[in-house]
Amino acid sequence: MESLPHVSATLEHVLTIVADEAAVSVGFIRRRRILTGALFVQALVLGFLARPAATLHQLTQTVAARGAVISPQGLAQRFGPEAAALLERVLAAAVAAPLRADPVAVPLLGRFAGGVWVLDCTTIRLPDALAKVWQGCGGRTGHGTQSALKLQVRLDLAGGALDGPVLLAGRTQDKAGPLHTAPLPPDALVVTDLGFWSLERLRAVGAMGAFWLSRLDPHTHIFGVAGERRDLPRWLAQPKTATVEADILLGAAARLPARLLAARAPKAVADERRRKLRAAAKREGKAPPAATLALAGWTVYVTNVPAARLRLADVFVLGRARWQVELLFKLWKSGGRLDASRSADPWRVLCELYAKLVALVIQHWLLLVGCWARPERSLVRAAQTVREHAVCLLRALGQPARLVEELAAITRALGTGCRIAKRKTHPSAFQLWLDPILGGLT
Repeated sequence: MESLPHVSATLEHVLTIVADEAAVSVGFIRRRRILTGALFVQALVLGFLARPAATLHQLTQTVAARGAVISPQGLAQRFGPEAAALLERVLAAAVAAPLRADPVAVPLLGRFAGGVWVLDCTTIRLPDALAKVWQGCGGRTGHGTQSALKLQVRLDLAGGALDGPVLLAGRTQDKAGPLHTAPLPPDALVVTDLGFWSLERLRAVGAMGAFWLSRLDPHTHIFGVAGERRDLPRWLAQPKTATVEADILLGAAARLPARLLAARAPKAVADERRRKLRAAAKREGKAPPAATLALAGWTVYVTNVPAARLRLADVFVLGRARWQVELLFKLWKSGGRLDASRSADPWRVLCELYAKLVALVIQHWLLLVGCWARPERSLVRAAQTVREHAVCLLRALGQPARLVEELAAITRALGTGCRIAKRKTHPSAFQLWLDPILGGLT
């Protein structure tokens, strides 16, 4: 586990030394001013950490708490390309800090010494005026679609290590992000969505001594181990059983060895999947293929993890665990208001976004040292606790001993009242991790 002095030193380094040096190098500070680069960064980052919807008046109060006086109008005038460049460099420094918690006490996750990693992206729409900075995907309307920022994140569910957020233009394909091809620790497991489906990448993960788990892309050719082609919908329907397990080869050319694990979806789930498939096809003036509709009645995973290491129930629980990164994005957007701004000024919107990202990375550090090792943690409640104590961190900057004391107080607070209760009918994720059989599969 990271020591509190280490977290304190990292926090001080990023928000003070990096901020001041970057302010000069990007031209944010050209002459000696009362509002230094560090004060500007600290006010925004810790101001938004405490109040994600902070107004300019509240942010100037945060500046005042650090010993400088500036009017709301004066602060508004500081938002521009240089301020955005400053905050982007501070974000890069925060992301580069290699902080990790003690592994969570879950035997299922502990089976992989290199961690259990989930990878995904989320997109935030930006004002069209920022299209030259972050290009969007465009769309059928010429307004509100020209600029967007995509965040790519890789999270270790066991030790809590966070890779990213890596910033990408909104139009960038998920698989083009660097974390898709980034090295994994030996004996790690990566769980990905179909947006990252690539047989070449899955083979590379196995070659580096790691493991992969993914939903099956329905367009991928399936072969038996003897090389015979499998018509997947017909093959799955033959046994008349609720689950199917088999060794297979993936890809017409790749022939990548894998295990296939399938379970019949509940009727309501299958019907909803087919409704979405028909609606999507209708928008394109087409009809969904019969094979695609048939496969909607199944949930199918493929993996290179041996059967002796993961049972079918384990695979389905870990496959669902990919949603933990979606919940992280939800925490950032709902609690941290990452995709919201009070302003219509493009540069202020971008500065706020960068500052909030730094704040959320710092929030994650505090969750690592305060509650990550407990499987029953509630990150929503823990984030609320961090926000309540953020001002204390602001006042302690520049005083190493006091900053460690404030961090210790936060970790003690995170130790109480930040837990999820067990549920009987719909078990929480941590309950399924502790006992995969609760998921209804054996």
